[in-house]
Amino acid sequence: MAFSSRGFAALALLISSSVAQNSTNSTNAPVNANYDVLTYVNQLIGSNNGGNVFPGATLPFGMAKAVADTNSGSNQGGFTTDGSQITGFSSMHDSGTGGSPSLGNFALFPYSGCAGDDVNGCNYPKITRATSYVNSSVVATPGYFGVELASGITVDMTVTQHTSLFRFEFPATDASGNASSPLILVDLTDLSDSRQDNGTVSVDPQSGRITGNARFQPSFGSGTYLSYFCADFSGAPIRDNGIFVDSRASTEVKDLLISRSINGYPLPGGAFNRFEKAGTILARVGVSLISSEQACSNAKSEIPTFDFDGVHRAAVSLWRSKISPIKVSTNGISTDTLTNFYSGIYRTLVNPQDYTGENPLWESDEPYFDSFYCIWDLFRSQMPFMTILDPATVARQIRSLIDTYRHEGWLPDCRMSLSKGFTQGGSNADNVLADAYLKGISEDVNWDDGYDAVVKDAEVEPYDWCCEGRGGLDSWKALGYIPVQDFDYKGHGTMTRSISRTLEYSYNDFVITQIGSGLGGRQGDVEKYTTRSGNWKNLFKADQTSAINSSTTTFEGFFQPKYLNQTWGFQDPLKCSNIDNNPNDVCSLQNNGPETFESSIWEYSFFVPHDQATLITMLGGPAAFVERLDYLHNNHITYIGNEPAFLTVFQYHYAGRPGLSAKRSHYYIPAYFQPTEGGLPGNDDSGAMGSFVAFSMIGLFPNPGQNVYLITPPYFEEVEITSPLTGKTAKIKNVNFDATYNNIYIQSATLNGQPYTKNWIDHSFFTEGQELVLTLGSAESSWGTHVADLPPSLGAYKGFGNFTGSSNSTLKSGKRAVRYAAANMLNELSKKTGGAYWAETEG
Repeated sequence: MAFSSRGFAALALLISSSVAQNSTNSTNAPVNANYDVLTYVNQLIGSNNGGNVFPGATLPFGMAKAVADTNSGSNQGGFTTDGSQITGFSSMHDSGTGGSPSLGNFALFPYSGCAGDDVNGCNYPKITRATSYVNSSVVATPGYFGVELASGITVDMTVTQHTSLFRFEFPATDASGNASSPLILVDLTDLSDSRQDNGTVSVDPQSGRITGNARFQPSFGSGTYLSYFCADFSGAPIRDNGIFVDSRASTEVKDLLISRSINGYPLPGGAFNRFEKAGTILARVGVSLISSEQACSNAKSEIPTFDFDGVHRAAVSLWRSKISPIKVSTNGISTDTLTNFYSGIYRTLVNPQDYTGENPLWESDEPYFDSFYCIWDLFRSQMPFMTILDPATVARQIRSLIDTYRHEGWLPDCRMSLSKGFTQGGSNADNVLADAYLKGISEDVNWDDGYDAVVKDAEVEPYDWCCEGRGGLDSWKALGYIPVQDFDYKGHGTMTRSISRTLEYSYNDFVITQIGSGLGGRQGDVEKYTTRSGNWKNLFKADQTSAINSSTTTFEGFFQPKYLNQTWGFQDPLKCSNIDNNPNDVCSLQNNGPETFESSIWEYSFFVPHDQATLITMLGGPAAFVERLDYLHNNHITYIGNEPAFLTVFQYHYAGRPGLSAKRSHYYIPAYFQPTEGGLPGNDDSGAMGSFVAFSMIGLFPNPGQNVYLITPPYFEEVEITSPLTGKTAKIKNVNFDATYNNIYIQSATLNGQPYTKNWIDHSFFTEGQELVLTLGSAESSWGTHVADLPPSLGAYKGFGNFTGSSNSTLKSGKRAVRYAAANMLNELSKKTGGAYWAETEG
């Protein structure tokens, strides 16, 4: 490894803290059960191949996020391991996002000296200063990041909540062989080059303090935001300093006001300090969204003495305390498996970011969290996992969401950099609030205000439903679905996604009932929203088939778009699926986009989380439902790198086949999630992928917005989870555990010593410290297969017989069953509702 003495000292500190250097090498050696959880955190998982993770130094939910930035096309999280070059070191980032790169404001960049000992001999624009790094030098561990540049300069960093501490070690001579006179610049830029007009920077000629601000654009939203910084330096006397514009610098000028430039690309500009000698120089960078003065105050109060090792130890300690409530038996378990597991947990705690005290938009005593990227992604597994591991922070995040509603008028569906993000489908903060409410998150949460917020989502259409709330509410209430080519004059957004919005609005209405029922006194609301939660049925076309790429799936019965006049439109159910090879089929937020978002009708056909029983009946019964799920997965119609796939892995539970959920889980985790730099199937979506791995491996997967965890065997002989709320420890034990994962089927179970046949469990398991013992075998059994064992559903389960261990229906019989069951159900509903529901029947 090419690393300096200072770098080796940092490594020694890591080892003494029992935090092993990350490695992507596979090993099956058993590990000591008395282990440090941080040993198995590899922050570089997903640092290439589109994982877009932030692999640098941060605290849990920290605002300061320090890392090297590269010029990769996938640098949304700052640093990548794809062979690109480093352009600087900055202090604010997001993790795992798609779209444009996020944050990366005010990058620092070091030189050992400038050519000819002239400040104009250094390269200032980040395009020309980009420098390679030594691959083997990268060290990324909780609260720490270090790397060596090809120039021989080593840089490592650690953080507090609002402050980064960078440590630069310069060689004795520069690239020309002359004695070093190091220069460190600060650039008024961000990762996506979005700086707007009137960036400012100033450097104090005596102290070398550099302060400044600039206005930037969010990466997936509307508007702009102002960001501020304050950089102080320690370790060597300052020789001189000044500012730079484009490729030229001056030691005479100390202040700069800079425009964006006239050609759309931000004009490079910033300030620098040049030092008298080489050695170790530390840069303390405070960040703020209020003012440079507050950034300076943050830095001074959090890191008063430039104590790098002390700051690092505190960060390590905080990470250990956050993750250590979950411990597993390591008997027979590979290092790879443990690393995959704990790294997934780690990534759930990086975003959203705690910006409390840094919100300039309104005055409030409530917490303020940012970087919800996006709740459409996060509600499915990431925030439910935090509810188990860090309920106190979830309570503060819920308070933040409700406070955003108070001041902005709506719950956000996506929010970043003080800006409203784009709404991807439903009002999915409703799901987050319901999930937290049902699981007892109550500390200082005003649930009456929370309920008002979710009801407003359901009842009032915002003018700009591009970025909050729901669109098409007149049609939703009158027709019971969102029409394709809706007539909506009250609010404005992208007139697409009519099917996925209908399905998501249905679920959003259902979760409102979960809060309303608990609060009491809202029975009228509960009845209304229960009825509206069934609107998904109105887009089910019983005779619809699917065919793409010159082949047909032979299944019948899919959701389809409908017009305002209640006639059917058409979208092939396989459009935008993983097997759709038409490059023009893109299901996103384009104005001409289709009727589903980021997924196909085939996959959305399973998105009725609250009424799986009715859906199963409409799709032909449990055997046909299993057959359809099998087809979805076996033919790779679904893409596990996107969140709508998550629940489909475990929906076999609702058809009385929990063993098949375990089988699917044990396929997807090793096939698509590996503890390697390219080991994620898609971008991490702020910890969504990490939490999917973690939930799968502990064997309890949530149906978010409901108090339900679907049981599969953990990937470990035993799992212990200590509730931070109650201090009680829940345990899951596998009898007949097989580390080769041949025994993945539950034969029988006990809960607290009593026989337990339900294939699901509720949140009291964690808070009460219950014990679940699973006896495993190599074949499916009758455990969890009877109607009484199935998870709750709004409708009644029908058509379940004795367990046979396989699907008995053929594709042909399943097709007929789907068609007639759906038609009969919808016609019965039509009779009861005076025609509000209707269905086509066969001639």
